[in-house]
Amino acid sequence: MTRPIREATVCLTIPFHDLDPLNVVWHGNYARYFEHARTALFQQFDYDVPQMTASGYVWPVIELNIRYARPLKYQQQITVTAGVVEWENRVKVNYEIRDAQTGARLTRGYTIQVAVDMNTEEMCYVSPAILYEKLGVPHP
Repeated sequence: MTRPIREATVCLTIPFHDLDPLNVVWHGNYARYFEHARTALFQQFDYDVPQMTASGYVWPVIELNIRYARPLKYQQQITVTAGVVEWENRVKVNYEIRDAQTGARLTRGYTIQVAVDMNTEEMCYVSPAILYEKLGVPHP
């Protein structure tokens, strides 16, 4: 995986209501775990949803990829790490879910988000300057 420019990790405990009839986490819940880590990541550099909308952009997820290696189970403690690895024309965030006790990797994936101008509702093909400013990287 590409080394992230910014990274955040959250700790979660798997609740009973996230399980499927096979007593493992239902596959759709992994996106929510990614979202917890991505929110912490964007809060870290002060560009969470309120700051995004104040800047005039929304950043919808347009692609989600998840690679399941091992199942997550009830009451399992996990860490979910999110890291920004691309930001020039889109934001790509890589994720890893690990067992908090053993450190074993359980899942990995990524999301792709693009900037959409709130006034025109047009997708931006180049990330706006505000993202570079928030990330603390030079704007080309």
